[in-house]
Amino acid sequence: MYKYIDIHSHLNDPRFDEDRGDVLLRMREAAVATIVVGTDKKMSEDAIALAEEHPDIWATIGLHPTDNHAEAFDEKLYQKMADHSRVVGIGECGLDYYWPEHDKWPNGKVEEKKRQRELFERQISVAVKADKPLMIHGRPSKGSMDAYEDIFEILKGSHARGNVHFFVGDTSIAKSFLDIGFTVSFTGVITFTHDYDEVIKYVPLSSIMSETDAPYVAPVPHRGVRNEPAYVIETTRMIAKIRAEDEEVVRNVLTENARRVFGLPS
Repeated sequence: MYKYIDIHSHLNDPRFDEDRGDVLLRMREAAVATIVVGTDKKMSEDAIALAEEHPDIWATIGLHPTDNHAEAFDEKLYQKMADHSRVVGIGECGLDYYWPEHDKWPNGKVEEKKRQRELFERQISVAVKADKPLMIHGRPSKGSMDAYEDIFEILKGSHARGNVHFFVGDTSIAKSFLDIGFTVSFTGVITFTHDYDEVIKYVPLSSIMSETDAPYVAPVPHRGVRNEPAYVIETTRMIAKIRAEDEEVVRNVLTENARRVFGLPS
C-alpha cells in the first residue's frame, strides 16, 4: 500500500528504459505511487500502457506546449484516450514562455503565443468534456509571471479544475489559482533553494501536492543524478519543514489531496 503519491513523473521517458523495473521496485519499497504524464501522443500512449500494467501508476494524456511542434493536436483522439479508466487527468498542457528566442519558438513571439493558447484551450475542452482535471504546465519568461497570468485568464471562465504543476509563482499568483479552485504542486527544487518558502507557507495545506517531475530536478540529497518517484519523500518532508508542521500529518494530507484532485483510490 502506498503512503506517498508523486503526482507528476515521466517514467515513460527513454532515460528509464534500461532500468525501469529497478526504479519501480525502489518506488514500491518507499511506499510511493505515481502519476505518469503524457507530453505528446506517443508519450501519452506510453503512460497509459504503464498504468495498465501497474496498479500503483496512473496516467495523464496531453500535448506539452513546446515539446513537440510537429504534432498536430487530434482532439478526437485525445478525447478517446481521456475516457480510458487509467487516465486521471489531461496534460501536461499550458503555456511556456521561457525561451522566446529559442528554436522552440520557430514562428516568432506573437504566432507562438497564439499557437500555445489555442492548443491549451482545446485541451481544456477535452478535460471539461471528460470531467477530468488538468495537469497545468506554466513556465513564465525570466523575471516575469506572464505565462501564469495568461493561464489564469484562460482558465477563469472555463469551468475546468486541476493542478498547476512545478509551481514557481509568488503568493499573488498562487491566490489567483486557489480562487478558481486549482491546487499547486512543488518539486525537489524546494530542497535546495529558499525562493519558494513564502508561497509554501501561504498556500493552505489542503491545496498542496508534491511531485518529482522525474527524471528532472532531483532533490537533496540526490542532486546531480536522475530523479525518480521514490525521491518524492524528500520534497514532502521539506514541505513539512518549511511549514513547521508534523511530517506525518503533511504526508497524509498531501496524499489525500492527490486522491481527491485526481480521483485516485484509497
